[in-house]
Amino acid sequence: MISVVIRNKNQEVALAFLLKNLRERYNDDIDEIVVVDNLSTDGSEKVAATYNARFETVKEFSYGGSANFAAQKATHDVVVLFSAHSYPVSHDFFMLIKDKFQSNNNLAGLRCLHSPNDYRNYINNVSSQDDPNKSGLIFSGSAFAKAVWQKHPFNENVSTFEDKEWSKRVLEAGYKIDFVPAIFSYEIKRTKAQEFFRFKNDIIGNYQLWHEDVSIFSAFKGLLATSWRLKRGFVLDLWYALKRFLYTIKFSFNKPEKF
Repeated sequence: MISVVIRNKNQEVALAFLLKNLRERYNDDIDEIVVVDNLSTDGSEKVAATYNARFETVKEFSYGGSANFAAQKATHDVVVLFSAHSYPVSHDFFMLIKDKFQSNNNLAGLRCLHSPNDYRNYINNVSSQDDPNKSGLIFSGSAFAKAVWQKHPFNENVSTFEDKEWSKRVLEAGYKIDFVPAIFSYEIKRTKAQEFFRFKNDIIGNYQLWHEDVSIFSAFKGLLATSWRLKRGFVLDLWYALKRFLYTIKFSFNKPEKF
């Protein structure tokens, strides 16, 4: 019933940990694992083969396009999505997902829990209808019904937020997206270049989907605020570096008794 699909590009170490986790802890709960890879040049394909995961290559990457490719390659009713740098944690992760879909035929998708925002919205019953951005689908650690996707595929023309755009659209079509208390970890460290790439996509996505406008004034305001934070952070870092240095010197002349 469950296909696990993993988006990956040059993350063989993270991918190996995710696949090891899936095979050793959840092998009886899932029916197939598919790695959707964007032309990796590392050992990702060999890693996938080691853990008996099907390896599929998407040559031209886009967020919506890769999401549709992932859904096409999945052969089961429920598709659970991960990025290579995320992994399930709770022991009943997939069982909770399966139970939710079996109990609601109108369910389009599920958002699992990985952040304080997720947990707050889950505990406070903030539904996807109330907040499709923070309670809707997220394209890592979420699940969707393939039958709903066949009627409502992901939009390949959006620069990002393909998951949020889909959430908004299927909710308007009368389907339901819910939280499920299945916990996963999302672990990634981005370079400055990657953060800037994400920033550009977020600017476009927020404007297209949530109609959040920007202005020259807000751009200058953001620059000044960032400059102030950097300057203040530098001064504080330097101050505490000096305090650590002085304390170390003091300690070296007045060491306590060893136990």
